[in-house]
Amino acid sequence: MVSRTRFDDSDCPVARSVDAIGDWWSLLIVRDAFDGSRRFGEFQRSLGVAKNILTTRLRTLVAGGVLASVPASDGSAYREYVLTPKGEALFPVIVALRQWGEQHFFAPDEPHSELVDRRGGHRLRVLEVRAEDGRRVGPEDTTVQKASEG
Repeated sequence: MVSRTRFDDSDCPVARSVDAIGDWWSLLIVRDAFDGSRRFGEFQRSLGVAKNILTTRLRTLVAGGVLASVPASDGSAYREYVLTPKGEALFPVIVALRQWGEQHFFAPDEPHSELVDRRGGHRLRVLEVRAEDGRRVGPEDTTVQKASEG
């Protein structure tokens, strides 16, 4: 088996983040956790992923502190997976991926799931990246300052 390249000691936050999440299955598990899935069977039904793959991804997310394995809320012998504060901090990432997908992978009138505010039932505003002074910024407005330069 080919070993996976690790980025957990990289000086790049993007590389470390990708290393922690691992792959698309992990992001979809996190998405489902935001949607209320808590049990292994719920994740498997939603994703249609093989049990061995799901088991591996859940273990990795727990080991990485994104999910926690806790006793089932109904008092049964089962375990449930809940987002930790580190996992909840992925919410803007999931929203950004959702909004990017809506913009680039659906025809204007093509139906798709929508994320709405529980309070008013309205869609969310498009996420924006802003500078400390409140200005909207894009790639042309930013630069990466390498750790060795700082």
